[in-house]
Amino acid sequence: MILIFFGAPGSGKGTQSKIIAKKLGIYHLSTGEILREAVKDKTQVGLEAKQYMDRGDLVPDEVIIRVIAEKVLKGDIKNGYILDGFPRTLAQAKSLDRMYQNASIEIDRVIYLEVQRDKLINRLSGRRVCALCGEEYHLDFKAPKEEGVCDIDQSELIQRSDDHVAEIRTRLENYKDQTEPLVKYYQDQELLVRVDAEGQIETVSKRIFEVI
Repeated sequence: MILIFFGAPGSGKGTQSKIIAKKLGIYHLSTGEILREAVKDKTQVGLEAKQYMDRGDLVPDEVIIRVIAEKVLKGDIKNGYILDGFPRTLAQAKSLDRMYQNASIEIDRVIYLEVQRDKLINRLSGRRVCALCGEEYHLDFKAPKEEGVCDIDQSELIQRSDDHVAEIRTRLENYKDQTEPLVKYYQDQELLVRVDAEGQIETVSKRIFEVI
């Protein structure tokens, strides 16, 4: 089974894709993690990606596609996977399709997580991250036992710069321009499934299972 999860920042695609992947016994593939793994393993495409990352540049779509292909085509992933965080643009989606077509791979479902804009802003602005271990919390949904302190290592919790309201609005506008066109693209292929991603994590997970 091959699934793609996408939605606006704060829609819960990372959280839900991890939960669903574990329940189904398939891989959760985050493009960020795949890139870091390729760099760590010093594969040819990983070293190429590292050159862009070291300069602080965005890794080109063509390189990301090759990193994904290297991961999913080598035969280690037997039962399928969820692709989380890619594609983000129409150009990326078309490149991914070409890669899959060349490898005779078919996407089973594209899960589109829908959340109202004001609730996305609340979710993101309430997020806090441990400055040391990276554990994530939320002031409303997953508050730490002690305010401002990580449960795991007692380090300070911080708010990421891109989780301030002004930056969130910019991120959501960029999402609308770059990623929302994927809705029609996958709808035209009869792959898109819309899921109401508002509510408790467990409730949303149940809705996803129902459409899978």
